Amino acid sequence: MIASRMPGARPRVIATDLDGTLLRSDGSVSARTVAALEAAAAQGIPTLLVTARPPRWLHGLSELIGAHGIAICGNGAFVYDVAARRVVEAHLFDRDELAAVVADLRAHIPEVKIAAECPSGLWVEPGWPNPHREADAHRRTGAIEELLASEHPDDGVGKLLGLARGHSTADFLAAVRASVGDRAVLAYSGAFGLAELNPPGVTKAAGLARWCDEYGIRAAEVWAFGDMPNDLPMLRWAGRSFAVANADAEVLSAATDRCPANDDDGVAQIIEQVLSASGAGPHVAEPGK
Repeated sequence: MIASRMPGARPRVIATDLDGTLLRSDGSVSARTVAALEAAAAQGIPTLLVTARPPRWLHGLSELIGAHGIAICGNGAFVYDVAARRVVEAHLFDRDELAAVVADLRAHIPEVKIAAECPSGLWVEPGWPNPHREADAHRRTGAIEELLASEHPDDGVGKLLGLARGHSTADFLAAVRASVGDRAVLAYSGAFGLAELNPPGVTKAAGLARWCDEYGIRAAEVWAFGDMPNDLPMLRWAGRSFAVANADAEVLSAATDRCPANDDDGVAQIIEQVLSASGAGPHVAEPGK
């Protein structure tokens, strides 16, 4: 059900996915959401962005980052200082193990195209689509085996991406899972049939847990928001979890609570409720304002 109860205890941190959750469907962030995050921060409740996005896709969202300056990106692969434009932590594949994963993917799914997110940016194979019209400066092109042969530390791979045209998303993800097994964490964020692979143990939950541990914050003190299967580890780890109304069915089932959809500023509505319940201030802005 849509959350209508607000317990006396407030969260110490709000952890939220971006696309489909905090952002509206057109990728914009509403004034209401910005105001809610600012109001929470003023009352000592920071927001941490935990996203599948690569670090460079956070540059236009600096108003959401907060005073701590950090975002967890790439499904937990990268911890990024947004203001400094610097990856401060990178959780990368072992090169030899990743080479074996790539070889098996090619053997099981010959038509697969592969890309990789690295601390230095995106590496794509020829023919990899560019739906977001990223500048060439952010994309290097070549066979993934060329990248794996590099010894430069910034060329390590935090997230491997796979795409195979002509397959349904469900069939493709099942084939990737069968090929990879437990050698990588398979995630799906809803992006045009994309399979996202992280090193074993690298998830949104692991990245969030490390950040919280640094500040002495327990899982029970975290409220997390999400919409897609790649959010499930984080939602299951947090003390309280919210699926936006537009979320994937598995996410709706797994979360402890639901909130209004992203286009209705669902995250902002929950923040407003908890601040109002604690007497921290007035309701911030009306929907759509």
